[in-house]
Amino acid sequence: MSRITPFASPLLLGFDAMEKTLERISKASDGYPPYNIERIAADHGQPERLRITLAVAGFGEDELDVTTEENQLLIRGRQVEQDEREYLYRGIAARQFQRTFVLADGMQVLGAGLKNGLLSVDLIRPEPARMVKKINISVSQ
Repeated sequence: MSRITPFASPLLLGFDAMEKTLERISKASDGYPPYNIERIAADHGQPERLRITLAVAGFGEDELDVTTEENQLLIRGRQVEQDEREYLYRGIAARQFQRTFVLADGMQVLGAGLKNGLLSVDLIRPEPARMVKKINISVSQ
């Protein structure tokens, strides 16, 4: 049985990498840490932004890592076990995580901030310059 994909049309050329990315995203279903993605309207000449907010209670700034690699935003959290603590009950685990977001071409990370256990990462997509290119047609004799 062959699989039908959204990119099966012969009119869509060069989307192999996008198809693989969609497959990888559909397999990554871990819900930790929970997150929100919000759209922030344009104001005062600033273009529209996106903000990803992750609930990272218990993580300090030095235990979080936000990086971009090719077209991916990677957010990692690593808590170090503290041996000097003696827990009578432990309901909050020191859990490592990695959350990956695939970014469209042109997306840029403006910055990240940590406040009240929430890590916010702001993104922007500058308006691309509209480009029309004339293709010369060669005639062979």
